[in-house]
Amino acid sequence: MKVSSALAGGLAGTVTVACMHEAMRRISPVAPRMDLLDMDLIRKGLTKMHKNVPADGALQRWAVGGELFCDTAYFSLAAIGGKKKVWLYGALLGLAAGVSAVVLPKSMGLSTDPSNKTMGTRIMTIGLYLIGGLAAAAIAKLVDRSTNRIDEYVEEVYH
Repeated sequence: MKVSSALAGGLAGTVTVACMHEAMRRISPVAPRMDLLDMDLIRKGLTKMHKNVPADGALQRWAVGGELFCDTAYFSLAAIGGKKKVWLYGALLGLAAGVSAVVLPKSMGLSTDPSNKTMGTRIMTIGLYLIGGLAAAAIAKLVDRSTNRIDEYVEEVYH
């Protein structure tokens, strides 16, 4: 798959997770709060580096920017599976991200409430990232197919 297909898929996975996260947060008191987890992670990192921690508004912007960049790069890896394994890679990446979001905060000294509040919170967290991985796979495959058709058309017209 092309880099453009991979990046489009990665961005789609990131946007899917962000939109679903925001929707879930508004309708369920036990929804995962990955935004709070991201802010806690940045706050802890800055404190360890003896840097000033910005106010919550700025911290939230940092978290959104970091998530946009890192999650897009992460979910774009679904395309490494190529056309035949893109769905498998997308699902595995999503599951790995979801399980990590549930398991790692405690060992990193972060608050476990955002992703571990209840069993429902844990399931929603894992499901959220699984759906993000599948969205990344779907869009990467769709974009790859459409760019291949455009390339074939251009080749046919100009040769």
